[in-house]
Formats: sequence, structure tokens, C-alpha cells
Amino acid sequence: MIDYKTTPISLESHVLDREGCPIHYWVGGAAKRPLLVFMHGATMDHRMFNAQVEALAADYRVLVWDARGHGQSTPVGAGFNLDLCARDMLAVLDAVGVETAVIGGQSLGGYIAQTLYRIAPQRVQAMIVIGSTPIAKAYSKLEMWTLKATMPLFNVWPYGNFVNMVATNTAITPAVQEYALAAASQINRDDFLTIWKAVTLAVDDKGLPNFTIDVPLLLIHGDQDKTGTIRRDMPLWAAWEPQATYHVIPHAGHNANQDNAAFTNETIRTFLNETAL
Repeated sequence: MIDYKTTPISLESHVLDREGCPIHYWVGGAAKRPLLVFMHGATMDHRMFNAQVEALAADYRVLVWDARGHGQSTPVGAGFNLDLCARDMLAVLDAVGVETAVIGGQSLGGYIAQTLYRIAPQRVQAMIVIGSTPIAKAYSKLEMWTLKATMPLFNVWPYGNFVNMVATNTAITPAVQEYALAAASQINRDDFLTIWKAVTLAVDDKGLPNFTIDVPLLLIHGDQDKTGTIRRDMPLWAAWEPQATYHVIPHAGHNANQDNAAFTNETIRTFLNETAL
């Protein structure tokens, strides 16, 4: 049973001040091996990757963080948008002294990973995206209207009810639902609305027609992920990316890397071995 209540003792804690926000991040594992970066989804925190840290730290250096406005990285500071978060991570890589890394992200973290590649592709050796959608795609006007319509809804929805809904719908296993509730409960309503606005702006009806990810790319999602259009769009995404590998994680919801950690870890390890990292 993976413990998602605490930070693995193998990780060393660090803080980097960035535009009004203390960015907390943790590094551990094999110091001379390639660095694996894992960035969590909206309302989660660094602990959502405890299973990946446990499985991979013997063979790789591993970095996890609390993105601004999440977990211990509060107050949110200068604001919250994908570019700012991507530049936060680039600053973290600079602080760690790493020029290139395998950049991974789940959900919102997947959007940040893609944005980081758009800004600084030379810093990315390979990419792992869990339960997210492509920023390059042009989404329909109806899809964009539906996404943006959530903002006024969240303004009036009792926040405690919303947090419970997030925990229930983000995972299918009770232990992960318990973690998700604890993680989401750390974020106040105002900060959540700031974060969610950035999520609604992550994609649009124009897309990025010339944007491709020209490094090895692992795309994975849970077979029971009901969030947005992930199950529809991920296989389509894999078809147009030149170096993409696509897998479905069985018996898993949106937080697939937690719901079925063993299968996810084996999928990631195989990808890294095939990529010769």
C-alpha cells in the first residue's frame, strides 16, 4: 500500500522564491542518472507521485513539486497561468543545475509540460503525459463554451461540495480518493478559481497548427478516466506526434498513476528503457 499522506523520506526538500510564491520542490534518487520531473494535476500536490518516486528513484534522479497555489507553494503570488508555471519549472531546473530532463505531467501538469516544451524545447529529453489533452488541437466552439461555462458555476457552487466531488471523480480507489480530498482541501476557493481559469485557457478553438513534440513522448490515461475529452483525444494525439507511444492504464481513473501504480510504473520504465535513458 502506497502512503500518499507524507513525502517520501528519500526526497530532499527545497524552496525557490518566484514572483511572490515560494515554490516547494523535492529531489532524490540516483544523482548521476537522468532527471525525471513529475508535475501534478490541478488541486493535487507532489505526493500524487509517491508511487513513481518509490519505483524509479533507484535508477533515476526524480523531482516533484507543488506548483504555485498548490500544497505548500502558497500564496499563489503573481498569478497563475501555464507560461508562468512552465517558467517556474525552468527556474527549478536551473536551481538544480540540470540542463535537460524527462518532463512529465498529469492533467494540468501535462499542459504545463507541453508549454515548457513550447518555450524551451532544448530542455526536454523526453515527455510523459498522463490524463491530459493536446494544446496543439483546435477544439470546437461548443467544447470551449462548455469549458468556460464552468467558471460561473464554480463561483456559486458550495466549495466543500465541490472539493468532495473532485475527490470522488478523480480516482476509483478509496485510498487515492482520500488523498485527493486532503490535497484539494489545502486550496481556498479564490486560489482554485485562479487556477481553474488557467485550465480553461489551456486550449482554444485555434490550436497551435505548427506545434509538435519532437522528442520521445509517452501518452497514457486510465481506462475509466471520465474527465473532459481525454479518452477521445489522447489516441488521436498519439497518431499525429512523430515519436508518440500510447497506452491505456487498466482499472484506473483520472489519477491513473495512483489508481494503478504498478502498471503505470512498468509502462514508464519500459518507455524510458526504449528511449535509452
